Amino acid sequence: MQNSNAANRLDRLPISRFHKITLVALSFAYFFEFADINTFAVTAPRLISLWGVTINQIAYVTSLSFVGMFLGSMVAAWIADRWGRKNALTLTTLFFSLFSFASVFSWDVVSLGACRILTSAGLSAMTVVAVIYLSELYPAARRGKYQAYAIVIGICGTPVTNLIASAVVPLSDWSWRLVYLWGALGVFFLVFVRHLKESPRWYESRGDHVRADAVLREIEEQVAAEKGPLPEPAAPAPVPDAPPARARLRLLLQKRYLFPTLLLSVLWVTQSIGFFGYSSWAPTLLAKEGFSVGDSIFYVALTTVGAPLGAFLASQITDRFERRWCLAAFGAVIAVCGLLYGLTFNPVLIVVFGFLVNLFERGYTALAYAYSPELFDTHGRSLGTGVSYGLGRLSNAVGPLIIAGLYTGAGYQSVFFFIAGTWLVGALALALFGPSTRRARLQRAAQARPVGT
Repeated sequence: MQNSNAANRLDRLPISRFHKITLVALSFAYFFEFADINTFAVTAPRLISLWGVTINQIAYVTSLSFVGMFLGSMVAAWIADRWGRKNALTLTTLFFSLFSFASVFSWDVVSLGACRILTSAGLSAMTVVAVIYLSELYPAARRGKYQAYAIVIGICGTPVTNLIASAVVPLSDWSWRLVYLWGALGVFFLVFVRHLKESPRWYESRGDHVRADAVLREIEEQVAAEKGPLPEPAAPAPVPDAPPARARLRLLLQKRYLFPTLLLSVLWVTQSIGFFGYSSWAPTLLAKEGFSVGDSIFYVALTTVGAPLGAFLASQITDRFERRWCLAAFGAVIAVCGLLYGLTFNPVLIVVFGFLVNLFERGYTALAYAYSPELFDTHGRSLGTGVSYGLGRLSNAVGPLIIAGLYTGAGYQSVFFFIAGTWLVGALALALFGPSTRRARLQRAAQARPVGT
């Protein structure tokens, strides 16, 4: 077999129970990724009084967590290329769940910080693999919508976790530990593993067309049993007889990979500093400005209710419009709403503007998850996505230190001017330099359909 024709065979499949089970599994992983990503932020105000934790210590833990995210992204790209998307997804989800559980038993800010760094590495690694996995299994014409659907469900982990934290953190001197125990429940992803298939495109990229064809036949049999006879796929494009060499970092220096990597690095750098600057610091800064710990966590919990609505909004527009323009527009709106959030101390306006920030930011993230892997072919997808996403997370190693310095030196509102500026830089970069992908998706969808349909 010279070519298993994975792309065309997958692109002409109707959405079926196979796709829905995969969606539920990825949504579950996303749920606990989003549940766990801000657990330190919502427990930090309590630790200030219990352990005497300072703003600078919070900044260093948060900063080093992003170093962990960078390392996790790089390792994830390597694991996903070497051992497969499914295995990488399982390993990374178990990894972050394990170290979230370990956080329950921390005894000071150093031990908790070490656990958070390792948890963050697993969270970032899981995200990179999940984005790639979904992109490679779903039809090109619909993958954006289902990427967003996974975020719609998964992002509910943020408001649920914040509401749980607002209820349990103030109860006693030890109850903050329950927040980390909650984050460890991602381990139950193991329930879904046996229902998942390895990516046929990954097998194909390694030159293993026999295994790719075997997985494709299993998927096609399942879909045909549910939906009826399947149309013939479009003819495959010619491929070389020899499988390509394993992707290495120098691959990204090639012209077709370098520009997408640089652009996506800007996207993820500005998104990381902009989003985590807001979400990681809002509870602590509100508490420092005179709001009670319970009130500050509760206000932030209310704002995160907008997150799943934003992801749902993205699901409705992602495949209908050009993603780069949607991303640019969302980034500009986030900058304005985030700045207004920082300029008010009225509880109602804090919730309203915070709600809008969460709504458009999670929509932005869902769009970016769909947009990023589309800029690479299968051979460079894992490496390019992992490196750009990882550089974005690494950049925020300095973000918390900048925010702590701004807050100490120039006050609360200066933090939000800085955050708004980062969002505007990302929006302009996408508007001016972002490649368009909608036409290519439509062409792939048309090619995958047989003549006369």
